[in-house]
Amino acid sequence: MLFERAKKVIPGGVNSPVRAFKSVGGSPVFMQRGHGAHLTDADGNTYIDYIGSWGPFILGHQHPRVVAAIEHTLKHVGTSFGAPTMLEVELAETITRLMPSIEQVRLTSSGTEACMSAIRVARGFTGREKIIKFEGCYHGHGDSFLIKAGSGALTLGVPDSPGITRGTAQDTLNASYNDIDSVKRLVAEFKGEIAAVIVEPIGGNMGVVPASKAFLTSLRTLCTAEGIVLIFDEVMTGFRVAFGGAQSLYAITPDMTTLGKIIGGGLPVGAYGGRKEIMQQVAPAGAIYQAGTLSGNPLAVSAGLETLRILEEENPYPSLEKKAAMLEAGFTANLQKLGLNLCQKRVGSMMCLFFTERDVIDFDSAVSSDTKKYAAYFHAMLARGIYLAPSQFEAMFLSAAHTDEDLERTVQANFESLELAYRLQPAPNV
Repeated sequence: MLFERAKKVIPGGVNSPVRAFKSVGGSPVFMQRGHGAHLTDADGNTYIDYIGSWGPFILGHQHPRVVAAIEHTLKHVGTSFGAPTMLEVELAETITRLMPSIEQVRLTSSGTEACMSAIRVARGFTGREKIIKFEGCYHGHGDSFLIKAGSGALTLGVPDSPGITRGTAQDTLNASYNDIDSVKRLVAEFKGEIAAVIVEPIGGNMGVVPASKAFLTSLRTLCTAEGIVLIFDEVMTGFRVAFGGAQSLYAITPDMTTLGKIIGGGLPVGAYGGRKEIMQQVAPAGAIYQAGTLSGNPLAVSAGLETLRILEEENPYPSLEKKAAMLEAGFTANLQKLGLNLCQKRVGSMMCLFFTERDVIDFDSAVSSDTKKYAAYFHAMLARGIYLAPSQFEAMFLSAAHTDEDLERTVQANFESLELAYRLQPAPNV
């Protein structure tokens, strides 16, 4: 068994914790191939994929143009030089053109690295040390981000993982998502000490939890007034929920933005950027040091660049919206048939079904979900060939490759799986 082999040589048998199925039980599925909207596992079973490598495959797996771009780069350019290339300049030009808030951008090799770097730059730019993050938002596994709130609505952080120092934790302040008053209290308490506020404008790591427009607008106003760098973490939402990211949907301009996922076309990549006066502080232009041996490597850059070109040329977003709305409507109809009042959230091609009757607007309401019911639902969907995130607190991602037939099959599987999870019969006269 692959999992048993893996556990002998890899901690927990996986290279990222959520893959281990800890929150849903059972053994992880080892994948062998992805094509379009489908996956095939090592045993030959096929699935309709709603993870899409956690977001990058907005065009589906193995899009022919993206594959051709990677092959061309591999054969005619190379994989890495440790020197500048034209491709990375072209990707940087494309990002700055498509996201006007980003006047200059630095490429990294992961979203975690991008968020860690953005925080360092914000601290160096402001000369301040503390940051504000929001409970339930995930910005990678950097020490500054693995801090949880205490029993109150907000508190000085305590380490959420062994290996994180209390000194690091004390520089991270936790506020409540969608609650501007919790931010204002921290800003007042630590007047002149806060370098940055980092936020997912659409939370994608506690399910799918959109921020309200009023909340983000107030956040922008507060950060401007207090000289705080406002960072939008769009590693997940950038070029996913809209061509210009969540910031284009909300019409709010952050000082800095972090990106990943789609801008690598499925290969490891990240980026952070923002106002020129901030980015000019990054070495070698300025004194704030950040580097990466493989940053901007030609394979990842060519895959991301071709993905962005296709998105701009073909504009799949209206079609994605239609598909996602169809899936949402099907799930809603199933809930009504079964007499369930579960919460659903969707923004563009990101969606989540929460196993709670509460309206999910923040971390506390998200964690009111019944994770045991979700686990039963997950395995029932998996048995029906639908591959969802093995965690209640992750998003479903649709791609341009999903067909109406895929969606219809998913809706039917959803009905059967909900029925099994709750052991219910359809409501009468439906």
